[in-house]
Amino acid sequence: MGKPRPAPLRERDITRQIAREYYKEFDQLIESDVIIVGAGPSGLICARDLAAMGFRTLIVEQALALGGGFWSGGYLMNKATICAPANEILEELGVPCKQVKDCEGMYIVDPPHATGALIAAAYKAGARTMNLTRVLDLILRQEGQLEGVVVNNTTAEMAGHDVVHVDPIALESKVVVDATGHDAVVVELLHRRNLYERVPGNGAMWVSRSEEQVIEQTGEVYPNCFVIGLAVAAVFGTPRMGPAFGSMLLSGRYGAELIKNKLKQQ
Repeated sequence: MGKPRPAPLRERDITRQIAREYYKEFDQLIESDVIIVGAGPSGLICARDLAAMGFRTLIVEQALALGGGFWSGGYLMNKATICAPANEILEELGVPCKQVKDCEGMYIVDPPHATGALIAAAYKAGARTMNLTRVLDLILRQEGQLEGVVVNNTTAEMAGHDVVHVDPIALESKVVVDATGHDAVVVELLHRRNLYERVPGNGAMWVSRSEEQVIEQTGEVYPNCFVIGLAVAAVFGTPRMGPAFGSMLLSGRYGAELIKNKLKQQ
């Protein structure tokens, strides 16, 4: 095909189009059906499924990169374990899952491949994201009605208000999903407002028990607030699971079904 020749773009046009497209889309992110806080594996698959169902779905992630802790396996070893039947979710997205012969129900995956596929699937389904965005508070109306989140730019928050005092903004939704892992940020904010009990955090590691409990306890913990993935273990004080990601995916998918039923009742 010969030597490629890039189009002669002008710097002013690049800046103008970035700004135009960003603010055009931003206007559509202010109000959603579902806001998912946290873009780890549970949040991504939950967002993908809900968006595919036709719900306006926004993922809010405080880091620059989406994917949470799924980019690597345990101890910086670039392999991760998946328990059956969570492998079916990844295989559905075209991610190879290698079955371990001497460990029934265990599969090995390449985390970057799996994470990239989850991100692409969420976008393809129509989910939208706000990265570098930290949830600071909740929108609570009469009788503690949860109707969204209060957010600010992560870098401004990291600098501290003594250095950069920037007021936050509000994003409204019908449902808020806590997919923030160990921190359980949304439920912790409910606790600070005296609307929920103290978040105990994860117990010691017990993988099989943790994965069972994450699925069992996935659901609505406060009106319009759902917990999925590792945030479930933090909220209910169940064991931590370490570098096993199966129940995170299963919880995200199961949570999407529960949220769908909730929204259809409204």
